[in-house]
Parts: sequence; C-alpha cells; structure tokens
Amino acid sequence: MIRNRFAAIAATTAAAALLLTACNGTENAASAAREGAAAAQGSLSFTSGSAKQNNAAPGTGDWANSPGKPASRPVAKKWVQLSASQAGDLNPVVVNGAGFTLYRFDKDTASPSKSNCSGECATTWPPVLVAPGGKIFIDGVNKSDVGVVKRDDGNLQVTVGGWPVYRFSKDLRPGDTNGQGVGGTWFGVTPDGRKAGAGEEGGAGDEGGSAGDEQGGAAPATSVTLSDERNFGDPSEGLAGAGCQNVARDDSASSLQASGTLKIWSEKDCKGDSKVVQGNIADLAPVGFDDRISSVFLG
Repeated sequence: MIRNRFAAIAATTAAAALLLTACNGTENAASAAREGAAAAQGSLSFTSGSAKQNNAAPGTGDWANSPGKPASRPVAKKWVQLSASQAGDLNPVVVNGAGFTLYRFDKDTASPSKSNCSGECATTWPPVLVAPGGKIFIDGVNKSDVGVVKRDDGNLQVTVGGWPVYRFSKDLRPGDTNGQGVGGTWFGVTPDGRKAGAGEEGGAGDEGGSAGDEQGGAAPATSVTLSDERNFGDPSEGLAGAGCQNVARDDSASSLQASGTLKIWSEKDCKGDSKVVQGNIADLAPVGFDDRISSVFLG
C-alpha cells in the first residue's frame, strides 16, 4: 500500500514537471518571437514622407511588387510605404507606395501582434513584408502605430496599430478596394489600425446591400467582386472597367461587393433579366439573382 502511494506521488510529480516544462517552452518561444521582432524593428529605418519624396530607387520596394502577387524577390522587400489616403469609399485608409489598399484580418491579433494567415491564405492576401535593415516610409501615419511581427516563415510583416497588414490578390489597380468586407473578416486598415469604412468598428459599410432604382442613386461602380458564397465567402472573382463585362464563372455568385451602383444581368453580353443594385450585397437571393449573374454593366 505504501509503495503504491509513493509510486502515485512520483507519477504526479513527473507529470507536473512535464507540464511546467511544456508551458515554459511555449512561453519561451513566444518571448523569443517578441524579442526577435523587437530587435528586427530596431534595425529598420523609419523615414517621414513618401518613397518618391525620398528618392527611392525605381523598381524597388512597393514598386517592385506585381499587383496581387506576394513579395517574393529581395528587392521587393527593401522598403514599404504607409500612406494615409482614400480608396473608393474608404477614407481614411492606408495604401502602399504603389497606391494599393492595405487590409487587416479579424482572425489575427494586435496585442500581441500575430498573423494567422499563411499558405493559401497568404497567396490570396499577400502579407506586407520588409527585410531586416529595410526602410518604412511613413506618410500621414504615426510612427508609434507602426511595427513589425515575425511570421512563422521568418519574414517580417508590417503592422499598423499592432495589426499585421496585407494586400488583396484581386486588387489589380491602385485604389481598388475589392477586399473590403470579404468573408466578414477582412477590412481596409486605418492609419491607427482600426477597420476602415462606414461605422469604423462595424467596418463593412452597407454589408446588407440594397437594390437601387433604375437611375442608380449613387455613383456608378467601376469594379465589383462576385463571391460564390453568401456573406462574401471565397471563391470569388473581380471585374473592373467600364461597360458590359461577362462573368468568367457563369451563374455562380451568391453575394457581391461594389462601391456604387451597377446593373447585373442573367445572360451574357448584358442581356436577359436585369437589376440595378447598389453597394455590398451579402445575399443575392432577396433581389432574385442568387446563382444567376452572367454579366454586369460597370461605369
């Protein structure tokens, strides 16, 4: 009996020791990551003004990033520009040196800074990366709101207000805001790290959407993102330009995002049944166009 009691005590003590070791290991890893990010941030150069004002070399930094593509070449990580600006209906919102909208992700954390977007997610939402020793040009953003976090792959990702920031793969032109409200978790980032858009913390503007009258009511949209799932879920496709645009994946959309009015059609080449709609529409069923959009008219 005594021997069994001592054996139980020994087993409990060993288990507690293992648990303490595991907890310490996790805490040590997190502490090391924070220290590494702090050291990396200390090596960065923070410069007031834009890259152009500071005579950045052509074909480097944000200017070397292909629209919608991750920053994979070292030259593309030499510098990042953070500018307080306006893009579409988002004012203020942070854009990079090439004028592309930057976003934050609700599933990340700001305190401590942590990115939870990797793999396919990071292909759709390329993280804004800067190399150790690189430059961050600050244009209308407070330096105290800017930092970096070390990603799991070792790259340094820029943060605003503690939030890791990203571009969107379907933003193909400066000023596009096709990522706003996607999945109910992605929003443009303001200069202090909040969600850009109407209602600020609500973030998505008119997520419920509305059907417009035949005159449209608001300015015509020049781009639209069509999502296969309700509430702006992926997969999705973006259309931009002026005039009639045929949808690549016919009769698939269940929600759409647009900053203005547009006309949706049930057949290719803007034929068949049509409807003028306005803003972001989380569910196309109430307007009679769930899985029915074949073309749109923009501009």
